[in-house]
Amino acid sequence: QVQLVESGGGLVQVGGSLRLSCAASGRTTSIDGMGWFQQAPGKDREFVSGIVLSSGMAFYTDSVKARFTISRDNTKNVVYLEINRIKPEDTGIYYCAAGRGSATGRGAPDFWGQGTPVTVSS
Repeated sequence: QVQLVESGGGLVQVGGSLRLSCAASGRTTSIDGMGWFQQAPGKDREFVSGIVLSSGMAFYTDSVKARFTISRDNTKNVVYLEINRIKPEDTGIYYCAAGRGSATGRGAPDFWGQGTPVTVSS
């Protein structure tokens, strides 16, 4: 019903930055929340940041609030995650999510992308 395609991941040095993108297609009018989840190596998938599409209200987990910025372009159905001053613990696969719980991290999302990997090198 909703397809999500992530891009922008890659290899980045400690202290660097990058911007992840998530393009939504399909029945996008059925969702009002989107977000990002990180799955670090050997760890469970965890909420990082989310946004309410209609209002732009943003949510962050405490560990990334000072370094990450989420935004959306509703005309393009794209959500971005800007990562600044990246740390080794930011390494992992970043999954875009939409639907229930995606903006706040509370509850399981309805839709998932395939993920884009982020690797932080020293």
